[in-house]
Amino acid sequence: MINDVQVVTIVQNTIWVAFQITIPLLMGSLIIGLIIGIFQAVTQINEMTLTFVPKIIIVGGILILLFPWIINKVTDFTMQLYNMIHLI
Repeated sequence: MINDVQVVTIVQNTIWVAFQITIPLLMGSLIIGLIIGIFQAVTQINEMTLTFVPKIIIVGGILILLFPWIINKVTDFTMQLYNMIHLI
């Protein structure tokens, strides 16, 4: 039978893997957003849609570059979960 400690450990590991996978994408989006925000402040261009296309391109590029690493992380985590099944 599964106990409370195992459930908490699984949830903590799930949140940690999700954090590791998403932080590079979020940081890329944050950095390009700050750069474009500074550019808009300097040039006084107040177009709200100006940030969307560069953010999509940056996040897509980061996703393409890190996709093998992301798949490896998710696969390792899934294998850990499968290995825990026999312990239950």
